Amino acid sequence: MKTIRGIILKFAAACVLAASALAHPGSGILVDRLGQLYFIDTGSGLWKIDTKGGLSHLSPLRNHWLALDPNDRFTQSRLPTDPARDWVITAAGSNPTILISTDFPLVIGQDGNLYYPSVRESDRRILRQRSAVGIATFATLPRAAKGEQWINGLAAGPEGSIYYTDDAAIGRITAQGAVSTLATISPLAKGPKIPGNDTHPYLRGLKVDAKGVVYVADAGDARVLKITPDGKVATVLQLESPWAPTDVAVFGDIVYVLEFLHTPGDDRTEWMPRIRKITPDGTSTIILTVDQMPGARPTKPAAPVSSSAIWVGFLDLLWRSLFFGFFTINGLYHSRSLYPILRHDVGSHLYIVVRRGSYLPGAGTAYVNITSKNFQVGRRL
Repeated sequence: MKTIRGIILKFAAACVLAASALAHPGSGILVDRLGQLYFIDTGSGLWKIDTKGGLSHLSPLRNHWLALDPNDRFTQSRLPTDPARDWVITAAGSNPTILISTDFPLVIGQDGNLYYPSVRESDRRILRQRSAVGIATFATLPRAAKGEQWINGLAAGPEGSIYYTDDAAIGRITAQGAVSTLATISPLAKGPKIPGNDTHPYLRGLKVDAKGVVYVADAGDARVLKITPDGKVATVLQLESPWAPTDVAVFGDIVYVLEFLHTPGDDRTEWMPRIRKITPDGTSTIILTVDQMPGARPTKPAAPVSSSAIWVGFLDLLWRSLFFGFFTINGLYHSRSLYPILRHDVGSHLYIVVRRGSYLPGAGTAYVNITSKNFQVGRRL
């Protein structure tokens, strides 16, 4: 009986670990010809930022990938469907239509056709659907360097080309279906450890500008890379854990980055999104955070912790920082002791994550808003 129980427990643990490894925030940010931004928040759905900075919530679908259909060719009735109903592509809005995918990346090419990877098959193919003709194989891809089957990102490029990402490589497909590798990416030495992600690098969303320059989000090493047409690689942005980019958008010479606060679990409401804008001179600015997205996250009452306990915990935090050594990020001291804390920016508020049984007696694990006048505990994790 003990042996059977042990096997069951090991199997359950393996399932939990596998689910955590496969869990990931959405990878979808797009910009239309007017400069309007569209992005997917896996915790609340599809959002739009207009040219004046106005924000609107377009769809509650909490899926993973987006494609922009500028000519509204793919209405819902013309989209591919899965007989087994394991995956779904949904059309949202019009002028332009945004396609939302549950299970795989997709893109509208320069020819106006829909491109997406084959699924539940041993071969790796990119399919092409013409709205009036049907579905056909566009290209068969070589085996990925790490042996993975899935495609992480798709983007349209110049002269009818399609680009794609594996975990560690960017591939290019010509309009005639010829496949080549643009660049293979090495792991970042001593890079940040992103919660819930042990893959280094982990290339996800990408975009290609008019000159054939590729911008790609490396979610595993928390960076955005720039790859020139001749394969030269440079780092455009480096983030600190627990934040990592999942996709990029390009409008002229401006780069937008969709970033998420990553967590080890699969609770989509804990993956906090934000949007960053990078101008040609290298200036990097966060233009949207989750607290500017009305209704994106449920509000929860503060945990019942006394103000005296908060002060005791906060003074203990400062003492440990001074004792073990500290460094400064935006004026907040972070401990390098055995009682780690994490930085969590949400708009104008600054939070720290306090682990169970450390700084706040009886508080458990909580977000603590230290910009609040009374150092109020936020929501329980």
